[in-house]
Amino acid sequence: MTLTVRDFRPSDVEAASAAVRAGVPHLAIGRPEMFLWLVENAPAAQRLRAFVAELDGQVVGVVRANLHNETSEPGQASANLTVHPDHRGKGAGTALITRAEEYLREIGATQMYSWAVDEPRALAFAERHGFRLGSAATFQRLDLTGELPAIPATPDGISLATAADYADDPRPVYDVDVEATLDEPSDVDAVSYSDWLAMHWERPDLDRELSVLAVADGVIVAFTSAMTDGRTRYFSGMTGSRRAVRGQGLAKLVKAHSLHRARAAGYTEAFTGNDLTNQPMLAINRWFGYQPAQGERRAIRDL
Repeated sequence: MTLTVRDFRPSDVEAASAAVRAGVPHLAIGRPEMFLWLVENAPAAQRLRAFVAELDGQVVGVVRANLHNETSEPGQASANLTVHPDHRGKGAGTALITRAEEYLREIGATQMYSWAVDEPRALAFAERHGFRLGSAATFQRLDLTGELPAIPATPDGISLATAADYADDPRPVYDVDVEATLDEPSDVDAVSYSDWLAMHWERPDLDRELSVLAVADGVIVAFTSAMTDGRTRYFSGMTGSRRAVRGQGLAKLVKAHSLHRARAAGYTEAFTGNDLTNQPMLAINRWFGYQPAQGERRAIRDL
């Protein structure tokens, strides 16, 4: 058996995305075209570089290594690793994470973050490679072929719009997204408008018609962003509201409209993910009927 690690090439995208789909099926990036877009369109400040592992000439795993450009703390980086379940235990994961660490050190990273599936083998792999386990998160799945809760009544003074309505000037969408994201349990501090446009607004899987906004006095006060595979799967990107209106049910309102529209458009599965400390959003998702699908643990290593 010959194991090789090398730089990702566009011709690897089918095999690399297949490994992601098999290993973490609840992620939106499992489509080949979406995986390739993420690699090729990352902001320059991320210094993103992807590597693949080949076993006897077959691509069986991939890691994306990059600096964080959404934090004010220098030296933070990520290594997102997946090895196809059929080829684990053969050294591909170790070879990939080692190469990612080497690269991140070369470009000045001092701390590396990753995610480990919350199951014994993956957690043991992370700890064996020097990671300490941090916060827990969960992917959840909703069957859109069944009944959904009725859409809540829209409060007086609130109107609904979609992200498509802001296609000419998405800055108001950015403003509410940043305010909501800063209060999410994560290591994200801030993102510039130009990077937000590149990383979020211009994603090819962002469905602007299904991304619903609540507006009060001309200001967006709550939103939910929707990503789809264009066929059957719907993924929640982010749902949030401004601090001044939290607790008024607006996040539930916009997500309800989005999910009902997704079902009407023919989508049959919805996926979302939450940090386990984010009790308000977990409660909303339980109300919709989401069921736990896969757990994850944040993994941190000093470089």
